[in-house]
Amino acid sequence: MKKEHMIHILNEGHFSVPRLLLTYYARIGLHEEDTFFLIKLHSFIEKGNSFPTPEELASTMTYSPQACLDKIQQLMQKGVLTIEEHRNEDKNYYSEAYSLLPLWDRIFVAIEQEEAEKSAAKNVENEESLYTLFEREFARPLSPIECETLAMWIDGDKHDAELIKAALKESVLASKLNFRYIDRILFEWKRNGIKTVDQARSYGEKFRRHQYDKKTPASKSDSKNDPGQSAPIYNWLGR
Repeated sequence: MKKEHMIHILNEGHFSVPRLLLTYYARIGLHEEDTFFLIKLHSFIEKGNSFPTPEELASTMTYSPQACLDKIQQLMQKGVLTIEEHRNEDKNYYSEAYSLLPLWDRIFVAIEQEEAEKSAAKNVENEESLYTLFEREFARPLSPIECETLAMWIDGDKHDAELIKAALKESVLASKLNFRYIDRILFEWKRNGIKTVDQARSYGEKFRRHQYDKKTPASKSDSKNDPGQSAPIYNWLGR
């Protein structure tokens, strides 16, 4: 390739195909032909021609001018393309321009829907994992009322799955393995703005330390002689 030719190509600049369009076109009801046409139209807009004629579009495609006009009308009917009017600075006349904002709006809605679906799927997975974990710790199948309570923690109270696991662990450590005790833990955490497992751990340690400091001097002395003794488990129902 000749140097002059290479320089000419480089001077033409770079055109970036919107990756989100390539990723979500099928999800918003577009076909490959629609997508390619929108990419061509996008390239005209990027080059400063915001209202190319059907003839200009056809000159870079295998479509006829009439086919280009038909495709524009189809895309407008699908709600991904509009024509906007712009007033000239001296307000003597109006100019028209194609707008792809409806397309981007549809894509962003699709992204939000996808994220919501992923979140819902994750919640279902967490819920199934929690049921399995609870049944393992309780060493028996959960009763219908217990299943309903667990579902209420997840769906009604919006407790994070990891926090529910942490509350279960608290109840195991306290040898108070029952739903009333776990519910009280979750209630206390929510009331005190606890949203992460780390926050819950710090919160529990603070009250355990408080209980430990309230011990008599004699018991403290005994504790010092027994370095393996840890701070007492906090009784969440005893507050």
